[in-house]
Amino acid sequence: MKKDKPTSKERVEHVLQAIELINSFIHPHSLETFLLDDKTISACLYQFTIIGEATVNIEYDILEKYNYPWFKIKAFRNFILHEYHGIDLKTVWDTGITFLPGVKEIMERILAEEF
Repeated sequence: MKKDKPTSKERVEHVLQAIELINSFIHPHSLETFLLDDKTISACLYQFTIIGEATVNIEYDILEKYNYPWFKIKAFRNFILHEYHGIDLKTVWDTGITFLPGVKEIMERILAEEF
């Protein structure tokens, strides 16, 4: 039996969980050791796709209330999935370090204010 589609609240929770996982994967590393760890790279890429997929499936009426470039999350997901052969792993590292704190903050706001 197929499970019902996740709600927008569950999607926000999925994003927050994926962010926590990425943080747990990358924080023991430096850029140099990250680039040598295929398992961590693979795990991070998978979690970034979850972030992208979950975000595009949150109700638009909710997302539009928050001033954020939502298209960047979808674009990063699409890049990982469709241009996997051309991924610059330093960009993945930089995204995990610099981009995710802002995504986490806004998702926590959405969770608190919308649900």
